[in-house]
Amino acid sequence: MKVAFPYMGTTVIYKKLLELLGHDVIEPPEPTQRTIDLGVKYSPEFACFPLKVVLGSYIEAVELGAETLVTSGGHGPCRAGFYGETHKKILKNLNYDVDIIIFDDYKRDVWGTIKKVFKIKNGKSWLYLWRAIKTVYSMAKALDDIEKRIERMRAYEVSKGECTKAWGTIKKWFDEVKNVEDVHKAEAESNKLLDGIKLIEVSEADRIRIGIVGEIYVVMEQSINLRIEEMLGNLGAEVERSQYLSQWIDFNLIPGASAKAHELEILKKGEKYIQEIIGGHAKQTVGHIVDYAERGFDGVVHLMPFACLPELISQSIIPAISKEHNIPVITLSIDEQTGAANTLTRLEAFMDLIRNFKRTKIA
Repeated sequence: MKVAFPYMGTTVIYKKLLELLGHDVIEPPEPTQRTIDLGVKYSPEFACFPLKVVLGSYIEAVELGAETLVTSGGHGPCRAGFYGETHKKILKNLNYDVDIIIFDDYKRDVWGTIKKVFKIKNGKSWLYLWRAIKTVYSMAKALDDIEKRIERMRAYEVSKGECTKAWGTIKKWFDEVKNVEDVHKAEAESNKLLDGIKLIEVSEADRIRIGIVGEIYVVMEQSINLRIEEMLGNLGAEVERSQYLSQWIDFNLIPGASAKAHELEILKKGEKYIQEIIGGHAKQTVGHIVDYAERGFDGVVHLMPFACLPELISQSIIPAISKEHNIPVITLSIDEQTGAANTLTRLEAFMDLIRNFKRTKIA
C-alpha cells in the first residue's frame, strides 16, 4: 500500500512507523508556495490556514503516487474535527482516487479505531506492532529533546546556521533507525555532534528566553510559520515551543495520569481565563503563557492561523494575562498572505521591547 501523511513537524517519525509496518511510504514534500497555492485554490475561502496547507500537501502526495492518506482527527468546537471529511470531499471532486484513514479520539469509537489499526498494521503481528510503536515513540522523545537543545543553542552559535545544519544531519541519522537500540545510538551521536558546535558565552542576565504558543500546526510546522524559531534564534533568543509531538502523544494516546501530568498542569493554569475546552489549543495557549511567566521567560510569541476561532478567543484574553503576569506577548496571524520581511521586522521590534523591558526591571 502506497501511504502518505500530512506534512507537519518532524515527519521522519510518521514515515518511520509506516515503513516499519511494511508500507511503501510516499513522503510529501516540505510545504512550499506551490503547496499553499494548491490548498488555497481548492479549499473554501473561509477555511483556516492549516486546512488549506494540508490539502495542498495531500494533492502533492497523491501526484507522487500515494493511494492512502493517514491522518489524525480533532474534537470539540474546533473546525479541525471536520478536516478529514472536508479533504475527502474535495479530493473526490478533483477525481483523486485516494483513501483517507482518520484516527479520531480512540475513546469515542474503540472498535472503529481497532478496525483502522488492522488496516494500518499491514498483516503484522500485534507484538511486531507494539515494537514498532515503541521504537517510534522513543524516536519522538529523543528528537524532541534534541530539538529543544538546538532551540536553546541557536542564539549563541559562533557560526550562524550550524545548529540548523546539524538538525538536518540528525534527522537523516534517525531516518535509518530500526529499533530502540538504534534510537539510543542516534541520540548519543546527535548530542556528540551538538557538543562540537562552538557557542558564545553569555551571562545569565543577558539571556533572552522566548516561548512560542498557539495552534499546533502553525507552532510546529516551520515551513508555514516562516521558520520563526530560526528567526528568533538569529536575533539572540533562546526558544521553547508549547507544542512537541511527544507531549501530544503522551496526552492524547498514552493511558494513565502520569503521562498527562504536564498537559493537565498547563490546562489548570489556563483555567482562570478559559473555563471550558473551546477547541484547538486555546486553553493550553493561555496556560502556557502563565507557565512561561512563572518560569521567568522574557516574552511570548503567540501564533494563530488567520480566522482560527479558538485562538481568536485566546488573543482577546492575552492582553489581560500579559499585564497581570508582567510578560510581553506578541500575536502573529499566519495565512497565505504572511510575509517574511514583515514578520522579521515585527520580531526585531519585539526583541528591542524585551531588552528595554529587562533593563527597566533591573533598574
